[in-house]
Amino acid sequence: MWFTNLLTGGGVGTTVLMLSVSIFAGLLLGKLKVKGISLGITWVLFVGILISALGVACNHDMLHIVKELGLILFVTAVGLQVGPGFFRTFKTGGLPMNLMAVVNVALGVGLTVLIAKLAGEELTDMAGVYTGAITNTPGLSAAQQAVGDLGIEGASGRLAAGYAVAYPLAVVGMIMCCILLRPLCRIDMAKEPTTVEVQDNAGNQNVPESPKNRKPVLLIPVFVVIALGILLGSIPVPVGMKAPVKLGLAGGPLVVSLVAGWLGVKKGWFSTDFTEGHGIHMLREVGIALFLAGVGLSAGADFATTVTDHYMWVVYGVVITMVPPLLVALFGRLVLKQNYYTLMGFIGGSHTDPPTLAFANNVAPEGCKLPNMGYATVYPLTMFLRIFTAQLLVLMA
Repeated sequence: MWFTNLLTGGGVGTTVLMLSVSIFAGLLLGKLKVKGISLGITWVLFVGILISALGVACNHDMLHIVKELGLILFVTAVGLQVGPGFFRTFKTGGLPMNLMAVVNVALGVGLTVLIAKLAGEELTDMAGVYTGAITNTPGLSAAQQAVGDLGIEGASGRLAAGYAVAYPLAVVGMIMCCILLRPLCRIDMAKEPTTVEVQDNAGNQNVPESPKNRKPVLLIPVFVVIALGILLGSIPVPVGMKAPVKLGLAGGPLVVSLVAGWLGVKKGWFSTDFTEGHGIHMLREVGIALFLAGVGLSAGADFATTVTDHYMWVVYGVVITMVPPLLVALFGRLVLKQNYYTLMGFIGGSHTDPPTLAFANNVAPEGCKLPNMGYATVYPLTMFLRIFTAQLLVLMA
């Protein structure tokens, strides 16, 4: 009897229990691989959906807080990690790749709008499919915040359902883009360069910092960065639409943490031991796990109905996932003559998708860091643009 009450009570204890089960089981399932492909931490989302679909009651107010806090922790950690090297990439060949990333985002948004018009779908719903097709959870949060500001009843759950429907094949689709580039561009893996010379701002070749030269860690106040980020994200920017655009709870902390990571290392306030350390990595993983579990437990009740009634969302998601990065990557290879391993990283970074980066690193020869470079070069700008465009789609509806 007590166990039944625990599952149906909808209290704090039930909610914490279900969050824990979703994360624990999801992380275990994330270790499974099929031909080298894994959904990784995304399994947390699907376990949460399953639990919710089974009728387990959780406290929705608490889930909302957990989702938002988890997302804030995630983007703050990401910004601190990639911030030190982000601005430097513009002086080491990163400008063309970031321009490619902008085109990739624009193509994805254009396709989403076109599909909505041709198929007669609500653009608000397609915004959810869009965020799933680009595997961007902060974008989903931005879209949900936008519908909340507009007072669109029931839209938040449909956004989450569209995201969850499109996400699984999006992971596979991006890896397929990496694979398709080989025959389309006649790439000979045996002859592909595995290294490039990267120089720092002074024109000197970068050399990994030795442990004896590293400065001791200074712990920056992470929650000060978060507070400043939330203040920045709350500033409304009028764009002549239904509501002003905001950086939001995801974009604000991301921008502030990027600057903090870059400026902090540049000024010597703290070393890369902090930005690349286990503490920041743990913060990032805990944050995204809490967010995905919260989304799944909130959306599961309507998931089966959504899949049944809107099965074409899966098809739309595949198109939005594969067409833009494949076209842009073909341009990068055939016109700009960019390295294949770098382009695989670009595809993962342009959709903020870690499984694609993991696949690229598995394909690349041992010691090749080009996939990581391509991913990190475009990830921050792409993340910002995805957050902005997700809410833009809602405002255009």
